[in-house]
Amino acid sequence: MNQEAIETRVNVLSGRLAALARRYSLLAVYVFGSRATEIAERVGVGSGGEAAASTVASDVDIGVQPDWKRRLSAAERVELTLALESELGVPRVDLVVLPEVNPFLAAEVVRGELLFARDQIEESELQLYYLRRAGDLAPFFREHWRDVVGSEL
Repeated sequence: MNQEAIETRVNVLSGRLAALARRYSLLAVYVFGSRATEIAERVGVGSGGEAAASTVASDVDIGVQPDWKRRLSAAERVELTLALESELGVPRVDLVVLPEVNPFLAAEVVRGELLFARDQIEESELQLYYLRRAGDLAPFFREHWRDVVGSEL
């Protein structure tokens, strides 16, 4: 495939991802985990890092941040997951809705690759919120771990 065809395909995919985000009122969409770099490069937002070899058996981890006062229904989650699988050309997407997960997973998600942001400033504030939240809770988590397991992390 020549460079122009690749760029056209990336622009189309990026536009479709933005349309999905608008449809479900998403502030931000992230990819994280073992296939983050590969998927970010496919969408055209990658940092140029080395992508891991794609394996059909490996799922793609996607994190989304809906508008703050919006909850995705179960049906919307299924629809969004299926749409992401179709658009990204992958057999399976694991969808993480940021406000509903523990702060440490949320921090891992926002440290992944950003695929879409409705507003860059709002997305930066979102990252700071989740990272600060995990950082604030880390000492309590370590103390709890020490009490349960009997050793430091």
